Formats: sequence, C-alpha cells, structure tokens
Amino acid sequence: MVFVYLILAKPNYSLSYVGWTIDLKKRIKLHNEGKGAKFTRGRKWKLVYYEVLNNKSEALKREFELKKDRKLRNYIKKMYFKKNVLNEK
Repeated sequence: MVFVYLILAKPNYSLSYVGWTIDLKKRIKLHNEGKGAKFTRGRKWKLVYYEVLNNKSEALKREFELKKDRKLRNYIKKMYFKKNVLNEK
C-alpha cells in the first residue's frame, strides 16, 4: 500500500505540495518538523487529500500527474475549503 498526498501550507493555505510515501502519518510529521522535502521546510502543513495505490510505480505516475495538473490541485483545494466552511456552520 502506497499513498500519494497533497498538503497545504498553514496558515493561509496558498502553497501546495504533492508527494508519495508508504507511511503517511510519519511523512506528514516529518514535513512539519522540517525534515521533509526541501520545499516544505520551515512551514507547517495540513494534509488535505490522499489516494491509496497498490505499488510504488503507480504512486510515482499519479504523483507526476498531480504535480503537473494545476487545475486538479486547485479543485482539491477548493473542495477542502468548501467542506471546512460547511462543517463550521
């Protein structure tokens, strides 16, 4: 089981990052401790989306698709905020 995930930088959630891992909880923790990817260092991150895939090869292909598809990333961001606004009411 392999995960592809999208995280957003707190507090304004304007920056996004896509990655893959076999241990999602640990990977998010590493990003927030400044030990993740170089791009993610120095920021706090919120997991907003993930997919479960069968193997590393599938995960790498999907990660590449998500990284290149800005429309999809923005759509996921929009859905995340819509869901959170609805939950706050």
